[in-house]
Amino acid sequence: MTKGIVYLVGAGPGDPKLITVKGLECIQKADVLVYDRLANPKLLQYARPDAELIYCGKLPNNHTLRQEVINELLAVKALEGKIVTRLKGGDPFVFGRGGEEAEVLVQHGVAFEIVPGVTSGIAAPAYAGIPVTHREYASSFAIVTGHTDDLEESEARWQALATGIDTIAFYMGMSKLPFICDQLIRYGRDPETPVAIIAWGTTAKQQVAVGTLGNIVKHPDLEKLIHPAIILVGEVVRLRERLDWLTPEALLEMM
Repeated sequence: MTKGIVYLVGAGPGDPKLITVKGLECIQKADVLVYDRLANPKLLQYARPDAELIYCGKLPNNHTLRQEVINELLAVKALEGKIVTRLKGGDPFVFGRGGEEAEVLVQHGVAFEIVPGVTSGIAAPAYAGIPVTHREYASSFAIVTGHTDDLEESEARWQALATGIDTIAFYMGMSKLPFICDQLIRYGRDPETPVAIIAWGTTAKQQVAVGTLGNIVKHPDLEKLIHPAIILVGEVVRLRERLDWLTPEALLEMM
């Protein structure tokens, strides 16, 4: 039997129009489409009528399929000779577990291709009117996971983030927001540094709260900003006042 292939595809940050042309082609030709919670369901309409659709979405404390099961599923389907498209929110190699899935495919001798996607750490700020870099405000940008224990143990990392990076995007960090703010201040960041929290960025459900490292945890709308959300720290957040372009009419068009 001829071996199949797996396409590890970034679905983009939420707005279905932000998927790449190649990513869309991979959806259209798939025999099996394995998709997660953060891939916009509107993209499923481009799948073939006879394609097998497998949902493997994850909430912080509720995984439809464990990652190890997903890894093996991709390999098994490809070894059956099928074209498998693994559709992942954002970019498969930016906190998307794409590297782990690719490693398992290598172990099984399965051919694969990586199709990058637009990651939310850049796109969500853009839809909130915030450029992550700017000649006058920020010449460096970092993407950091906010939900691993590593953050709590690394003084050197916090020192580098607090004093060496202009703009920081924390993924999956809402449960540790007070800790993140406290650590950045502790290691040298000005408490008046602007912070934006962007929930469901680039979608019709997008919500934004703006404050500072010193006061964002007391923002009155904080409880409304549910996962997924990006915590963006840096002077570039000030530009939102001038560059916020996403009108209510534009949001309606995204529904």
